[in-house]
Amino acid sequence: MMTPEQHRQHRIGLLLAAGAALCWSTSGLFVRGISADLMTMLFWRGIFSGSAVFMLFFLIERGRSFTVLRALGWPTLGVALLSAMAMIAGISALRFTTVADAMVIYATVPFVTAALAYVVIGEKPSRSTLVGSTVALFGVGVMLWGAKLGGSLLGQFFAVLMTLGMAGFSTIMRKHRDVPMLPAMALSAWICSFICVWFAAPLSVSTHDFLLCAAFGIVQNASGLALYTFASKRIPAAEATLLAALEVPFTPLWVFMFLGETPSIQTLVGGGIVLAALFLHIVFEFRRRPAAMAMPL
Repeated sequence: MMTPEQHRQHRIGLLLAAGAALCWSTSGLFVRGISADLMTMLFWRGIFSGSAVFMLFFLIERGRSFTVLRALGWPTLGVALLSAMAMIAGISALRFTTVADAMVIYATVPFVTAALAYVVIGEKPSRSTLVGSTVALFGVGVMLWGAKLGGSLLGQFFAVLMTLGMAGFSTIMRKHRDVPMLPAMALSAWICSFICVWFAAPLSVSTHDFLLCAAFGIVQNASGLALYTFASKRIPAAEATLLAALEVPFTPLWVFMFLGETPSIQTLVGGGIVLAALFLHIVFEFRRRPAAMAMPL
């Protein structure tokens, strides 16, 4: 049982992780609205995202910023590299295999994270997290019912790397909760830009696309990374990755609401199952009583 303060922090963590997923779910809107090629778009997204997260770090730490930066060690670098690997592998997976393949593999990330966190830091997932992860995985399966599977092995390999990357950096952030990880998130975005720049044409973008890329980096990526970083300090790693699954049903929802792209019946039903699973998980965790309140008088 958690103490009242741990319970309060856990609730905050749930909301922060859900907020991160909602930010990430806006990607479809930006991708549809930006006419620049993929590598150029990702280059500028990384530049703006990394800069925004780094500025947030300086605003939080203020006079301690350079002292904190000098004290950072391998956990920060590990998170940065694994986060960058997850981002790059996710993009590559969508280019080399079907969306269905990538989503099915990615939907296993709460289970992979749970196993990794248990082995590395001895953190056991709650029954609610495991049940929610199972139902959410089933919902993703319904969303992809009838979709084309069997993409290339290379694309599936990238999807596995994406899953391992997210599970890995979530576990490290959870283990090193006392280490400021915003610099790691900023560095991961810049690493992505560095890799993309060799295939991009940064100076060819229009003013319209440039502004949308800036919004893409700040609203979708930087906000999501920052919120997820704060959430990881407060909730178990497996639970954080479970709530990140909110991105899956909300991405087509925003595209439908703002761009009029009608989702399939499978997407509606499966997305509803995912939403229900995560909503019920959040409600259950909010209603759990802390230890001090659970003890009889």
